[in-house]
Amino acid sequence: MPDQRPPRSVIPITPVPTDGDAELVSLYQAHQKIYPRSVQGVFARCRWLMVVITQLVFYGLPWLEWGQRQAVLFDLGARRFYIFGLVLYPQDFIYLTALLVISALSLFLFTAVAGRLWCGFACPQTVYTEIFIWIERQFEGDRSARMRLDAAPLSFNKVWRKTCKQLAWIVFSLWTGFTFVGYFTPIRELTATILSLGFGPWEIFWILFYSFATYGNAGFMREQVCKYMCPYARFQSAMFDKDTLIVTYDEGRGEPRGARSKKADPQALGLGSCVDCTLCVQVCPTGIDIRKGLQYECIGCGACVDVCNNVMDKVGYPRGLIKFSTQNAMDKGWNWAQTVRRIFRPRVLVYTAVLWAIIVGVGASLWLRQPFKVDIERDRATLARIVAGGQIENVYRLQIMNAAEHHLNFELQIDGLPGLKLVGEPEVQVAATESRWVSVRLQLPYDAAAAGSYPIHFRIASRAPDGQVVGQLSEKTVFLVPR
Repeated sequence: MPDQRPPRSVIPITPVPTDGDAELVSLYQAHQKIYPRSVQGVFARCRWLMVVITQLVFYGLPWLEWGQRQAVLFDLGARRFYIFGLVLYPQDFIYLTALLVISALSLFLFTAVAGRLWCGFACPQTVYTEIFIWIERQFEGDRSARMRLDAAPLSFNKVWRKTCKQLAWIVFSLWTGFTFVGYFTPIRELTATILSLGFGPWEIFWILFYSFATYGNAGFMREQVCKYMCPYARFQSAMFDKDTLIVTYDEGRGEPRGARSKKADPQALGLGSCVDCTLCVQVCPTGIDIRKGLQYECIGCGACVDVCNNVMDKVGYPRGLIKFSTQNAMDKGWNWAQTVRRIFRPRVLVYTAVLWAIIVGVGASLWLRQPFKVDIERDRATLARIVAGGQIENVYRLQIMNAAEHHLNFELQIDGLPGLKLVGEPEVQVAATESRWVSVRLQLPYDAAAAGSYPIHFRIASRAPDGQVVGQLSEKTVFLVPR
């Protein structure tokens, strides 16, 4: 049977000429260094306020004391995590899960309301980049001065400025790495070991690793981390809608753009409000032109809003050519009050309700949390057996973890079977923030129960040094009666 399929189309292949006229086209754009210009304005002050707040918390928190210990310490060696008055154990992993869920929902909520607000004002990459650029300005000057210095030939002036900048970056990065490790090793002890050159390999490794990450990301990679490494920019569009606040350019008011004198009438010249000064591009930390519309590289820092408002003030035009607004507000000409009312839309209300429900639930759980934990397991090395006096004996191992900041006395009681009794000391003392393994023997008269497995309960009450009961727990296990 003859083949009925249509003949395949043949794509001709043109050979590359080899006479020297061929042009090599690169599929990748070479990286061009961005020199962000300094700017003054409301959003610039807000960014620096966030820089101050976040860094005071980060660098100051390890030095705070709570009682006789560091206020915030994640002691991995002892498997205890101290957060002010809380002492958490690995068994409290559920709280870390809750924290991650709260962080994710907060990200969804903030993104739905105001776009990449986190990226522009509080992200560590943004914060440290701001600090490193500020250090750079102290030694090399503002944008035009830095560009001239980089283009200038090698000279003493260039060498000492570049060297001092790098040294300042390195010192700041090492301080950052040292502070980071201070959350896992008591920072005062860490300071003493470093001054005596007695630090261990792991401490120095993590100090250098975190320092190198800070130095590389904030000093050199900068906007490349936001554009190519951070996944947030890639999936942010899934959390945006037409009522999300974003940095917008009023194209209807600004176009057609063009230069003009301050005294000229733009309507007579057929021009919009944009004077095409390109300052909005020069201040952008990621180097985009916001006049081309929203782009995934925009981190919502508001630098272009500040500089455009300053230009509008100088030429005598109303502010707001570039502003935080929404797509619906721009298309329908809403005022600010109408725009804000659309913030409380169903999507935002659902995020807010779920977020607060989880926060309240976690808060209540922490408030009602017992100051101790008990894990019970049967001693696998000792089977159920008959001992002297015709008693059936089971042996259990109890791990009692004291999460309080003072020692506690624990009273043990047992119920579940008639005649079941606890052999040994019914009271155990555990030091502050310590755990202790206790071996407990339970005995039952031989004829008290038929062969089988019976549920029983350990009831543990904790008493403070003054004798006051501070918590009670009931843990279920089984008692085995052999055949």
